[in-house]
Amino acid sequence: MATSMGRVLVHNVVNSVCRRGRTRHCLRIRSGRCCCLVVAMVTIMSSLVVRGVLAVTPQPFCYWPWPIHPLLTQPETERYCSTAAAVTPANNPLLRHEHLPEFQAIKAEHVVPAMKTLVEELETGVGKLEKNIEDVSKVTWPTLVETMERLSFPLEFAWGAVSHLNGVKNNDALREAVEQAQPLVVQITSRVAQSRPVFNGLKALQTGTATLDGPQVRILDSGVKGARLGGVDLEGEDKENFNQMRMKMAMLGQQFSNNVLDSTKAFSLTVTDRSHMEGVPDSLLHLTSSAAAQDKDSVDPEKGPWKLTLDMPCFEPFMKHSRNQTLREQMYRAYITRASHGDHDNTGVIEEIRKLRKEKSALLGYTTFADLSIDTKMADSVQEVMSMIQSLKVKSKPAAEREYAQLEEFARSNGHEGKLNLWDLSFWAERQREQLFSFSEEELRPYFPLERVLSGMFDLCSHLFGIQIQSADGTTEVWHKDVRFFNILDEQGEHIASFFLDPYSRPHEKRGGAWMDSALGKSLVMKTKPVAYLVCNQSPPVGDKPSLMNFREVETLFHEFGHGLQHMLTKVPYHDAAGINNVEWDAVEVPSQFMENWVYDWDTMQRISGHYQTGDTLPRDLFQKLVDARKYMAGSQMLRQLYFSALDMELHTSSDPWKTVMDRVAAEYTVLRPLPEDRFPCSFQHLFGGGYAAGYYSYKWAEVMAVDAFGAFEEAGLDNRDKLADIGKRFRETILGLGGGTHPKDVFRQFRGREPQPDALLRLYGLS
Repeated sequence: MATSMGRVLVHNVVNSVCRRGRTRHCLRIRSGRCCCLVVAMVTIMSSLVVRGVLAVTPQPFCYWPWPIHPLLTQPETERYCSTAAAVTPANNPLLRHEHLPEFQAIKAEHVVPAMKTLVEELETGVGKLEKNIEDVSKVTWPTLVETMERLSFPLEFAWGAVSHLNGVKNNDALREAVEQAQPLVVQITSRVAQSRPVFNGLKALQTGTATLDGPQVRILDSGVKGARLGGVDLEGEDKENFNQMRMKMAMLGQQFSNNVLDSTKAFSLTVTDRSHMEGVPDSLLHLTSSAAAQDKDSVDPEKGPWKLTLDMPCFEPFMKHSRNQTLREQMYRAYITRASHGDHDNTGVIEEIRKLRKEKSALLGYTTFADLSIDTKMADSVQEVMSMIQSLKVKSKPAAEREYAQLEEFARSNGHEGKLNLWDLSFWAERQREQLFSFSEEELRPYFPLERVLSGMFDLCSHLFGIQIQSADGTTEVWHKDVRFFNILDEQGEHIASFFLDPYSRPHEKRGGAWMDSALGKSLVMKTKPVAYLVCNQSPPVGDKPSLMNFREVETLFHEFGHGLQHMLTKVPYHDAAGINNVEWDAVEVPSQFMENWVYDWDTMQRISGHYQTGDTLPRDLFQKLVDARKYMAGSQMLRQLYFSALDMELHTSSDPWKTVMDRVAAEYTVLRPLPEDRFPCSFQHLFGGGYAAGYYSYKWAEVMAVDAFGAFEEAGLDNRDKLADIGKRFRETILGLGGGTHPKDVFRQFRGREPQPDALLRLYGLS
């Protein structure tokens, strides 16, 4: 039921995740796809990850002018009583929800007292609700579903703010507070998910004679299934074990994510010899010298020193451009062994999580965790998923083998001696790309200052979807000075949604990757408008230069904004099916991957590009080279994603040790085998710190629909602005607007007029 409560607990942190095969973009939505309160509590409880951190002394600011009006079931004078009598909205900002979170006022010491108070209130409220619905013949949608949403809102709102801060301003004090509060949240979630009176009420509504619309029926169906997956049918020792498993999995998910963050932060290399930085682009010299400098006045990109780290804005360009093979090898080995040794070792954590998932699935009557996971998705079975993966492998592996042979020959003809090593691939692939297409990624960067990219992306969305996006900086509190805030207005100029944008990498406190999360969901009952968190980890401004994005970062921004659009442009009035809520996991990537296609459209490129010094747009010939390069190494890129997908399914169907599984899958899905010491699953947040377990295949599943959906615009002609606006309106009303209130297959049919065609994906990458 109320996704409200489920959203409190589902944290899909896939540092990658939503990263279309690159393990980079991601959907960290507390409300998962199985969205009703009981559903979310079940399927993703095992991947509960909490994010949070404190901020600094409150500063004056203007409040967001659209206040939240939670319709609480108790008068203000009756709240915050009993054991938590000293905790009030006046002294604890986590108990104030008239506006968006007061990030600068929230401190670690507020977390546990607030959670105790809110959990106690919810417990009391649910107890009263259960008494009121004992006679199921009198249960109605308002008395059950709407009441549950009101009850759960305060806890969801507060825990969501804490969880968000834990991801963007992580520190030891907040971590400790989250670890203390998390069991309270897990316990109340289990309590609600396993409420027999609530379950009986849901079934009564599901089979009753009341007139309900489609989204309401979907919510009830998900609620009943979610309750069963949440253990409502378990009794005695089985129920006790089940609840202990959920608690343990929540703790392990948090531990896994912390280990990845800490191990990434723990590694650095300081280079003092300029010759060792040969080939490294100026942008990275500035970034690494700034990281190494003791103060701003001592930064010298040419003389150094230079600090190398494993966060993406440093690691990725270094591996592509550094001519120092020894340093590349050192960086590569450090990257593939993150969180696999010492104080931040996830080796055993992975096996514990797998074991608990399997045991939980068995208690619920499933053979494997993969079977449980697929039961809530579009795919009909594990076999159907593996069939898709295998069929794509048949097309992509021969192409990947040819690509590797060609790359090896290219490297040899350009001075490389011997076989290519894994730490050589990015370097030589970039050199080959430069020769084949006559441009480098660094050559593009000056054309993509963040502000220009944002302006062009907003302009595109205005034309396609009939919205206006306006800066609203200063109208609400933010957690860092670089965070932006925007409002979205409809065709009539009415405010309909807002979003935060946190664009830059901060390795010392911010988790890696990129994601969209929900700050507030749309709800008629709570009178709330959607508010999204859009978080990236792109290159920050350096010196007097603005943030200059590489092309991958531009794609990532479009990807995450696609998620945000589905969250913010929803037409569904019921929280539990609005936006991303209740959308099957293997369909949730459709809007995000759809948006990526627009960066390869010439009209869009003219909007989003503008040299930071001259204002000139990207030259047409350079743009065409970029389009041509899209298919470069396409077989290798596809195979890499299939490797991740197959590994995910094998890890959740096999009982073999995870390293054995990894070696077996790698033998089938890689051209160049991983090193013996490769431990990349120890940092695979999608699977063990997020919500993609036995669901990573969703990227490819959804990409089939996303590419086909974009095909509707291509067929109309990308230069036909009137037709594009008409199709964009239909896209908004269906794929963006219908949310989890309609099955994704039906949503796609309403937009495209037919079933998706898989061949479109293969054609896009030249693999058909």
